[in-house]
Amino acid sequence: MLGKGSKLYSIAKLKCPRCHEGDLFENNSLLSWSRFSQMKDHCSVCQQVYEPEPGYYYGAMYVSYGLTTAPTLAFVVLMMLYSGEVTLWSLMAALVLSLVLFLPAIFKLSRAIWINIFISYNPTAASSPQARGH
Repeated sequence: MLGKGSKLYSIAKLKCPRCHEGDLFENNSLLSWSRFSQMKDHCSVCQQVYEPEPGYYYGAMYVSYGLTTAPTLAFVVLMMLYSGEVTLWSLMAALVLSLVLFLPAIFKLSRAIWINIFISYNPTAASSPQARGH
């Protein structure tokens, strides 16, 4: 299920959606803050362009919203279990905490999911003449 050729592989490993070999980001670590928002222009293996048009990743903001919901709800559930009362301020604190802790992962995963919606895996992409630079 998470093998090369599946969308989940490309998303989880932050790999090119077309060849599943090249990295999407300069720093492909999910939780690293070092240059977390610097995405490569194209795949180093198959030459797939990662931003096919200006504003391409605006739609990834909707994916990001969905991804932010999970850790925020986890913090809220933990607060409900251990404090008994959840106030507006504690909800805001849970949101800020989840955003601060998981911002690099949410940013990268939302972009990886977004590009994988529109670009499909091609097992021969890495060996094509375009990929070799001819």
